[in-house]
Amino acid sequence: WYAVGPASVQRSAGAEVIVNINGSPYYRNKRETRYKMLATRAADNGLFVCYVNTVGGQDELVFDGDSMVFDCTGSLLAEGKQFQEDLIVVEMDVDQVLSARLHDPRWRKIPNGVQQSWARHEVITVSTAPATRRRPFPPREPFVPLDPVAEVYQALVMGTGDYLRKSGFRKVIVGLSGGIDSALTAAIASDALGPENVVGVTMPSQYSSTGSVDDSASLARNLGIQLFTIPIKPAYQTYMGALSEVFAGTEPNVAEENIQARIRGNLLMAISNKFGWILLTTGNKSEYATGYTTLYGDMAGGYAVIKDVPKTLIYELAQHRNRVAGHDLIPQAILDKPPSAELRPGQLDTDSLPPYPDLDPILKLYVEEDRSPTELVEMGFDEAIVRRVVTLVDRSEYKRRQAPPGVKITPRAFGKDRRLPIVNKFSPF
Repeated sequence: WYAVGPASVQRSAGAEVIVNINGSPYYRNKRETRYKMLATRAADNGLFVCYVNTVGGQDELVFDGDSMVFDCTGSLLAEGKQFQEDLIVVEMDVDQVLSARLHDPRWRKIPNGVQQSWARHEVITVSTAPATRRRPFPPREPFVPLDPVAEVYQALVMGTGDYLRKSGFRKVIVGLSGGIDSALTAAIASDALGPENVVGVTMPSQYSSTGSVDDSASLARNLGIQLFTIPIKPAYQTYMGALSEVFAGTEPNVAEENIQARIRGNLLMAISNKFGWILLTTGNKSEYATGYTTLYGDMAGGYAVIKDVPKTLIYELAQHRNRVAGHDLIPQAILDKPPSAELRPGQLDTDSLPPYPDLDPILKLYVEEDRSPTELVEMGFDEAIVRRVVTLVDRSEYKRRQAPPGVKITPRAFGKDRRLPIVNKFSPF
């Protein structure tokens, strides 16, 4: 990654080919950054670079493969598949290296003292046998990189599948609300493990729309997953009866709403516990950022598949999966309905949050790029919305600390990448 680094030292020692064995974790659009960096190292040092990257998931990280070979002019010779193990066979004309270096005056201008300091190296001779020319390699299909949305979808499938398999889980359970987040989570899980290993549970309450229940059933049929229906109204009434004396004289508020979410979390964890199936949580990055989640409710579970995916990208991923399927695998009704937790009559996400097209750009700049509220206002964002969003993000750190791990697909994910003190008196306003 550094202009003056190992490649410079090895070039000074006479290296003509560098094999870079790498474990470079993925985030969205990182391929372009890697490509430019590797091409620059190859051209600046006048040598071949074979970048070999691992493939697979580990905890929150995904390693996307996408190995590359560059010649001494910085041109790409070959590229491996993304999110798949692959074998690349490349024939390199190492004689090009001498010619390229003779025509590059930059290295002749480096002071001798600097060159001598670089030249402290160990030379290992692998073989002194003369090179033999082999017959030409068979042609390889031209590499076509995945588009940005397809790339993210594959990362989510690989990260989820590897986490579950490597943890010893073979089956998962997903709470289906009839909304797009749980629908996408179920689709990813089905692609990662096979639909026979995914169980959906719909848990309607007195506030659930008929459409939400029907949409969950349609999704389950389309995916080919098993579906259970467990109404929560009886359990909710029991809770409210038990709390009637304590809640006497108070108006209903978020407490009554969160009881419903926690009943659902309890039921899902009971099924998980009974059968040894891991529960996948369905919250997205926009919700985790602003605290629009319920501790011990919809945050309950063992792995958060879309934890690092902004809400606006959720829709793009669902549409991508439908295009790949060639039909509405995720029912169009789910994509069309306004987002709602359905915990009170007529509830919409916009009752508690700015519209997601307004929210997500602010979150990206504040969370991933460390832009200050002042900078955001100067960039043209509404000051009242900025204040509201930043306050929500800062106050919700304690919730995020209790969230399960999930696939990282942005440069800065909550958890390993961004951890701030929960308690402090600093205010950006």
